[in-house]
Amino acid sequence: MHVVAEDTKTPDKGGKDKKGSFWRELPVLIVVALALALIIKTFVIQAFYIPSESMENTLLTNDRVLVNKLVYHTRDIERGDIVVFSGVDSWDPEVQFAEPSNPVSAAFRWVGNALGLVPGEKDYIKRVIGVPGDKVKCCDAKGRVTVNGVPLDEEGYLYPGDVPSQRFFDITVPQGRLWVMGDHRSVSLDSRAHSGDPGGGTIPIDQVVGRAFVIVWPFSRATTLPIPDTFGQSALNAAGAVGGSAPLIGGFAGAVPIMLVRRRLLARR
Repeated sequence: MHVVAEDTKTPDKGGKDKKGSFWRELPVLIVVALALALIIKTFVIQAFYIPSESMENTLLTNDRVLVNKLVYHTRDIERGDIVVFSGVDSWDPEVQFAEPSNPVSAAFRWVGNALGLVPGEKDYIKRVIGVPGDKVKCCDAKGRVTVNGVPLDEEGYLYPGDVPSQRFFDITVPQGRLWVMGDHRSVSLDSRAHSGDPGGGTIPIDQVVGRAFVIVWPFSRATTLPIPDTFGQSALNAAGAVGGSAPLIGGFAGAVPIMLVRRRLLARR
């Protein structure tokens, strides 16, 4: 005779164990997430909050942009790039913010800054107009900014009603520095406002955080931030090409006499 054993139900502890395991692992997950956010923020891409009107109408107050921190490891900064840079120990903030009152507030500010939810206190965002060696001047007979004698057509990004500049300037950008300006020229405290500073208003390249390449918030304004066509004029690179090739030309110029002397010495042997 076959005996069939009856199933006996035991209390299901699996659900409770899973819930307990989740709450035990949650702090680890949070730490890992924050660590990954820190790595990405530090080396790859960071979100930035736009706190002022200085880049309107390209960027509006409260917009969020993504900044590529790797791009300038693969190419040079180009005219027309929109860059975020640090003004620590240099430019005063365009918008004043209260210091965090305690470590908890400071931690929340750091997280908010990393996610682009709050603005950085010493971060600026401007458009690059001149790169090292460029002669940047305002204005020509038609009121335009010129770079290496070539006028820029800025209508596509300049704030409606603004003139290219109400301040006159004439500077050759030093090596290792950039001349930057906001698109809303009448309110932007950019290189023009710092002409009395070391570097004549230019900023150090090594203070550049990265290139803003896309608006991600609000969704209704999501778009890329390409370099305007006016910066693609081949004539703009005339001065830069000479400056960039000068060391190479000088090297060849110095090498040729040495080679000729060496040949003559060998011929006499």
